[in-house]
Amino acid sequence: MKKPLNPITLMENVSQMKTLSGELRAGLADYWQIADDILRQGGVELKPPGEADFSFKRNFFSLLFLYSFHRARLPKPRRILYAAALQCLRGMVTGCDNLLDDEYKKTLDTDIPETALRFRSVIDIMVSDRVLFQLLLEACRRQEITMDQVAAATSASMRTMTRSGVQEASEEAGITTIIAPDELLQTVHHHKTGMLFTCPWDIPLAIEEMDESSVTPLLQGLYRTGMGCQVMDDMVDFTSDLERKRHNFLVSLIHHSQNQVEKKRLQELLAARGRQLLTVDLTTDFPASLSEAAATASRFLASGLSLLFSADHQSLVTPASQFLKERIGADRFMGMAR
Repeated sequence: MKKPLNPITLMENVSQMKTLSGELRAGLADYWQIADDILRQGGVELKPPGEADFSFKRNFFSLLFLYSFHRARLPKPRRILYAAALQCLRGMVTGCDNLLDDEYKKTLDTDIPETALRFRSVIDIMVSDRVLFQLLLEACRRQEITMDQVAAATSASMRTMTRSGVQEASEEAGITTIIAPDELLQTVHHHKTGMLFTCPWDIPLAIEEMDESSVTPLLQGLYRTGMGCQVMDDMVDFTSDLERKRHNFLVSLIHHSQNQVEKKRLQELLAARGRQLLTVDLTTDFPASLSEAAATASRFLASGLSLLFSADHQSLVTPASQFLKERIGADRFMGMAR
């Protein structure tokens, strides 16, 4: 029997996605070139990107955003500019997440000692911010945009990210109340991830002359996709969120459910923490709530990706959804959706 193609291969074979991959490559090359110039002035060496840095798999989210730009009929030169800007936003968001979560996911591969995790994150944030301004300034010098648009774009790039960051930072000291699932989605996850997925449009909307109503379905598609990703994240991060006292959709479902067996098990974990968390098996400890969480994530993904992809590309909804499940590590739970 012929082995089915994996989700990435299915998407890579679509001609439009091949076109967008080329535009993304051009934008990423611009980002790294400007970042290299900036870092060299500070005596820091940036290692040249490898082929994997341009891969479809590593840049999946950026390609989804770039696809939305294409559907909105933004011109190719602008899409390349915005592709570079996407990498700037990615560097800033990743750097902030690293600092808040006390970890390091690499954006810029430099010769700064690998042990200097926090400093590397700070550098990633500062350089990405400077690259973004340089990209916009160069577009202004080419008379593609005005200085007023540069100012508007730099301000716009901060708004959604700031709201998302404020929400993330508010959980640093730990939460004291487990809010209801619907409230969690409409407040915490709305800012934390839903709006963050629409952030890539902040700069184009500050520059382009377009009917914003035509962009609304695309923004809604990105928003719902982001919400689906966050719910899957919550399933994967269940034990770590319990340990760190962070908001978590699955925890909220269990806590506010009528299933007394699952509620009792959650209370045991909240009281004991520590080693007991290592014994958690979501599929056996919380099957009902896990099923509801998986169904919620599936609905968000299906509706979001269906809005994002054009009528000609609805065949990409399933492989894109499957890739996101695998990328986040929630595929082992998603089959429980009811």
